[in-house]
Amino acid sequence: MSITEVLLLAAGLSMDAFATAVCKGLAMPKLKWNHMCIVGLWFGGFQMLMPLIGNLLGEAFAVYISSIGHWVAFVLLVIIGGNMIKEAAGGAESSDGSLAFKSMLTMAVATSIDALAAGITFAFLIDSTAKLVMTAFVIGCTTFLFSAVGVKIGNMFGIKYKSKAELAGGIILILLGIKTLAEGLGWIG
Repeated sequence: MSITEVLLLAAGLSMDAFATAVCKGLAMPKLKWNHMCIVGLWFGGFQMLMPLIGNLLGEAFAVYISSIGHWVAFVLLVIIGGNMIKEAAGGAESSDGSLAFKSMLTMAVATSIDALAAGITFAFLIDSTAKLVMTAFVIGCTTFLFSAVGVKIGNMFGIKYKSKAELAGGIILILLGIKTLAEGLGWIG
């Protein structure tokens, strides 16, 4: 994967966390810098961890599905992207302003499930541990930034950007899935 593809993937995967952070910011009557950092660390940390776990799962099954890895990557990315687009069309979700452990853990896991699925595809797309760790790091840092900014935007402007962010993220992931399939089938180099 090129750096451009990694950045696009990171941005696409960050959109669920961004949208949730916007809702979190909306529910916070008084926003402080540490609130933005807490949300960013929770979401960014889980977005960094989940692709690594997904990669381990993908490698465990790579022997069985290596010849169709590009199809697996395509299907997972299209499903993740489609779900994000569906959520964008579904409207706003409610959120509270709590930064309590249980609340943040639940949201961090929920917003990073797509990163787990994307990590499964890394077993077929990334050929070294260093590249895998760097990709996960970029995803985590991107999500941290998007989430921290999302809390601020939510606190300032409300929920009007939530569905647009999820829609953009879904489209990016579907396009990456199509590109992965086209490369796997030899349509593009």
